Amino acid sequence: MLGTQTSDDFSRSFAFTTKLDAIVAWGRKNALWPLPYGTACCGIELMSVMGPKYDLARFGAEVVRFSPRQADLLVVAGTITEKMAPILVRIYEQMLEPKYVLSMGACASSGGFYRAYHVLQGCDKVIPVDVYVPGCPPTPEAVLDGVMLLQKMIATQQPRPWKDNWKNPHDQA
Repeated sequence: MLGTQTSDDFSRSFAFTTKLDAIVAWGRKNALWPLPYGTACCGIELMSVMGPKYDLARFGAEVVRFSPRQADLLVVAGTITEKMAPILVRIYEQMLEPKYVLSMGACASSGGFYRAYHVLQGCDKVIPVDVYVPGCPPTPEAVLDGVMLLQKMIATQQPRPWKDNWKNPHDQA
């Protein structure tokens, strides 16, 4: 307290003004809850990003959830086969809005060096992807860069037409 000033008078002496959307975006970008979908060597690299050396917690993404209903960032790390595609779509659909997807590594982004009938040639064939992290496997620094890029997209409220126009490829129409 300042001298004889009461708490009511003190609270009226300053104002905090901003747009509500900016506050919500700030909260969302600094509180990402990732759901790791690691299927191959990229999953191991993702574990190193969560560890103490690279510490993804510095970016507000330390609360790793293994339930789609508690996560807002799906990290697809590794090879996705055709049999896994419907499960990946189901996990994506079970996530609550707003939801984001980070495709980690060459296999998740483009099928990698597997040009075979059983490997999905990129997870973007079945779910919308916000950020692609290149590499085989990608370095932890590249993954951190991808998370920071996603945070920038969230903070600036960048439109995401790839997500808005998405339709489940497994729905029978």
